[in-house]
Amino acid sequence: MTAQPLAIARLRCDQEDAPARLAALREKLSPQGDIVSEAGRRITLEVFGEALAPTQVVQKICHDVQTEGLEAVLRYSSKIDRADLTAETLRVSEEELQEAHASVDPAFLETIRQIRDNVHRFQSGILHQNTRLELPGGGYLAERYRPLKRVGIVVPGGAAAYPSTVLMTAVPAQAAGVEELAIVAPPTKFGSYNKDLLATCCELGIKEVYRLGGAQGVATLAYGVEGIAPVQKIVGPGNLFVALAKQKVFGTVDIDSIAGPSEVVVVAGETVPPAYIAADLIAQAEHSPGSAVFITWHEPLWEAVSTHLANQLAATDRGDLAKASLEEFGMLILARDEEEAAAIANDFAPEHLHIMTQDPEATLDKIPNAGAAFLGEFSPVAVGDYIAGPSHVLPTGGTARFAHGLNANDFLRPHSVIAYQPQDLLASAPHVERIARKEGLIAHWESVEVRLQKAQCQLPLPPDTELPE
Repeated sequence: MTAQPLAIARLRCDQEDAPARLAALREKLSPQGDIVSEAGRRITLEVFGEALAPTQVVQKICHDVQTEGLEAVLRYSSKIDRADLTAETLRVSEEELQEAHASVDPAFLETIRQIRDNVHRFQSGILHQNTRLELPGGGYLAERYRPLKRVGIVVPGGAAAYPSTVLMTAVPAQAAGVEELAIVAPPTKFGSYNKDLLATCCELGIKEVYRLGGAQGVATLAYGVEGIAPVQKIVGPGNLFVALAKQKVFGTVDIDSIAGPSEVVVVAGETVPPAYIAADLIAQAEHSPGSAVFITWHEPLWEAVSTHLANQLAATDRGDLAKASLEEFGMLILARDEEEAAAIANDFAPEHLHIMTQDPEATLDKIPNAGAAFLGEFSPVAVGDYIAGPSHVLPTGGTARFAHGLNANDFLRPHSVIAYQPQDLLASAPHVERIARKEGLIAHWESVEVRLQKAQCQLPLPPDTELPE
């Protein structure tokens, strides 16, 4: 394929309009909520008979599933996914899971096991531990962590199959000790009919896989329907309708995040081969949509990356899709120095931050806002997506300013324990009384006061105390 001209945005930070253009790109990448494809609009008209906004579509689907149960689930699966399912065929059978496992390439299963082991090792290593603080009077304070019992996982399956999403969501939950995992994947050749996906579920010991996609899949997990019990938390990526459905059911269940298109910001200095940078940008853009931003202060590298992008796109399988994403959501930025490059990257608060500078760790210290950081020339984002150990479910759209990537601790429910002994209560009593009276909540104080006499009587006597005969 011949290289085609690439109309990716190029920005010099010494230009007068640079701040406005950077702000416009950040806004474009921020969570929106009502942007939908032409195909999505067409399906909305066919299913609902009117041009509803995505938020309205999700509201109606969630309401119907909550009130009508399985009947609504099957109806929407038929209308939206063109899937003729029944109560019996909605769930992937144990036989189908075993058959898929037996039919896939043994080398593929070896890779799945290696990824599982890597992820489990990392996630187990970062698990919160129970803590206990002893009090002077003999009591204690504690923080205890208990795993959620039942979790739902959303796995995409529209344009490609994603066994990696099963691994990066299910294995952290398993490392935390979650007993029940229920997966929903659309009834497509890339979803719940995909052998590789089903084999991965089987290898991980996941027995509940449902042929459900979109908002109806999320609603089913949240509310439960006949034959499918509700979950406590829903995790996993998806399209706009999945994201909005997760937002809708939050409060009924917990969720991981409301994810948008995948994104990367690459910060690199003088010595990095431009082919590396171009490959990293294309790797994110091929998600289509996917955002890819490159920031440097070395003008020859800035120019070289632009040339390499055009050449490498011509040799990439999904080059046309990646090219469209780069032109819509990409930018090549020439900063005045490394300090400015770091500041711009931090303002983007990207899902993936790849740093290739002389001292990547020092550069990272200047960029606290990132979902996951990849340091050095030999840490491409792909190793994080597939095998390293941290989950690839990460905050997008600038939400890394306050959110974090999915990890095993997200499947733990912490609770505190307060166990006072008499001496602890006596020592705290004056302070409880003082603050209770300030707030006018006298019954709070009285609930302490009523115990003080007994607490005083139960204090251990000093060793030299003479007891009466």
